[in-house]
Amino acid sequence: MATRQSVDEFLQHCEDVIRFAKEQYNEAQRQEHDNDIEYMNAQQMLEQAVNDLAHLALSCNAQQREQLHRMRLQLEQLQNDMILLDH
Repeated sequence: MATRQSVDEFLQHCEDVIRFAKEQYNEAQRQEHDNDIEYMNAQQMLEQAVNDLAHLALSCNAQQREQLHRMRLQLEQLQNDMILLDH
């Protein structure tokens, strides 16, 4: 079973990834093609976070899985936004 601390640390990591990805998304909206590498890195970080989340959820209790589910929705929404942005 995942410890509360490991889940909290992972959720904090996800929030950091989301913050970085949102910065890259906002930058891409303003500058178009000037930050393609950082933008792709942010997308890769989001994908890795979603994959890590799926693995962690396997060893969580119901409350932790609910927290991870809400985080997964945030990650996937941002992934979709980044894919759809015409930058």
